Amino acid sequence: MTTVFLSGSRRITRLGEEVRQRLNNMVENKLDIITGDANGADKAMQSYLANLLYQKVTIFFVGGAPRNNIGKWPTRQVLDEGNLRGRHFYAQKDREMSKIADFGFILWDGKSAGSVQNMLWLLSEGKKVVVYFAPEKRFYNFKSQDNLVELLARCDEESLVDMERKIALPDSVKKSTHKQASLKY
Repeated sequence: MTTVFLSGSRRITRLGEEVRQRLNNMVENKLDIITGDANGADKAMQSYLANLLYQKVTIFFVGGAPRNNIGKWPTRQVLDEGNLRGRHFYAQKDREMSKIADFGFILWDGKSAGSVQNMLWLLSEGKKVVVYFAPEKRFYNFKSQDNLVELLARCDEESLVDMERKIALPDSVKKSTHKQASLKY
């Protein structure tokens, strides 16, 4: 059975019709869905799937209990690897889901470093990623980091610097995005 990892930016709290349609397609195709427990896109997609009464969902979390499990679905606790805090603490579940999933579906606001990290993990595992780029209200299909570089080049320099501060962007991504970003100005 095909497993999809749903992820997204915490700033995305509402789903547009185009995103709901993609989720409907997943339900119609009876895909196994894994997602996190964060507020924002995770919670919005959970709410939509719960309204559809879809049952093939598993919520991944770290810590004592999931922050959100709207549909009261089965859960999978990812054990904390130590004294991690903040983003690194919660990212442990995302790393695990990127290994398990067959492909990713990510709602990205153009700023969230965590969403970019999830894309990188999935792509490094050889998985395809469907990205909904909210600033353009458009979907992109990624098969490699080169595809991600093209999208990152659409981001403002401040967002790129912030992402580099928060996550380890591969050198090829850093060089290409800065080169392409400098061509925009």
